[in-house]
Amino acid sequence: MIDKTLDNELIKKIIDIKQALGPELIILTHHYQRSSIVDLGDFKGDSFGLSKTAAEDGDARYIVFCGVHFMAESAAILAKSHQTVQIPDMEAGCWMADMADHSLVEYAWQQVSEIIGEKAITPLVYMNSDAKIKAFCGRNSGAVCTSSNAPDAFKWAFSRREKIFFFPDRYLGINTANKLSIPPDLVIVWRPGKPLGGNTESRIRKSRVIVWDGYCLVHTRFTVDHIRGMRNTHPDAAIVVHPECTPEVIAAADADGSTKFIVNYVKNAAPGSTIAIGTEINLIERLAEQYPDKTVLPLYRSLCPNMYKITPEKLLLTLTRIGEYNRISIETDIKKDARLALDRMLRLTEA
Repeated sequence: MIDKTLDNELIKKIIDIKQALGPELIILTHHYQRSSIVDLGDFKGDSFGLSKTAAEDGDARYIVFCGVHFMAESAAILAKSHQTVQIPDMEAGCWMADMADHSLVEYAWQQVSEIIGEKAITPLVYMNSDAKIKAFCGRNSGAVCTSSNAPDAFKWAFSRREKIFFFPDRYLGINTANKLSIPPDLVIVWRPGKPLGGNTESRIRKSRVIVWDGYCLVHTRFTVDHIRGMRNTHPDAAIVVHPECTPEVIAAADADGSTKFIVNYVKNAAPGSTIAIGTEINLIERLAEQYPDKTVLPLYRSLCPNMYKITPEKLLLTLTRIGEYNRISIETDIKKDARLALDRMLRLTEA
């Protein structure tokens, strides 16, 4: 349903361009986009689902990704030679992705490799990262993962080598290790800028998982106090959070999972259920509107300002300069190596 508060002429122009281009154009919209953008898109989903859509579509010449920059980059890496990828706002970045500069990651990898040997460790990178880090993983027999398939990626990595170096989200890394019952003393945090990431050689040798010290500003806003308050005011509520939250919040919640998991959790809940969700507010508000037979509440109101940079006005500007404006361009060698890591991720879901 199109947002009626938008300027009718703006909506008409977007729809007219979509109809004129037909199957040559697909508009991908992340769950965290405002509803007016989701309503104007062709596909909505999480970063994994949208990346897969981009990889599988062979008809489209133009892919417009309404999300943050690393998502559009991933689509461009997976795109076919006849396809172009655009993003309505080049400034729609990701704080977490920016916390892992590729040069710092490669320096950390060099230090760890000198201690344990690079054949003993597999690099895994969260989708929330730039193309150069994805390429680094591709070159070093690693893979990309999402919050949906992080446990499977960890199992895959452990089947190949003894240790994992995971970046950039320390909390997704720690929470995944906890789900796989890896003892906490075998999981260490790498803090860039400190000698050996703030660790000793003996701790690095003993560890099974090394996690980069990055985090999501949206999901680390949720606290155990928020959960306690929700249980006091809504004792019957099921509390569901995203795995980018802190381990303490994960332990206090009733369930955790990716945005797709959260969407399905609400969809499958019985009518009359009360569900409090710890994730980006745009998704929560849309779920509350979509399922009026259930009470869907925000655990706390947490907005991603980078996602919010994508507006219908910017989408229209992109469509009026289709194939040209804000086009995502990736160097050939970076694209080739990053594609290796993304292809490994896609194969994990097919196994």
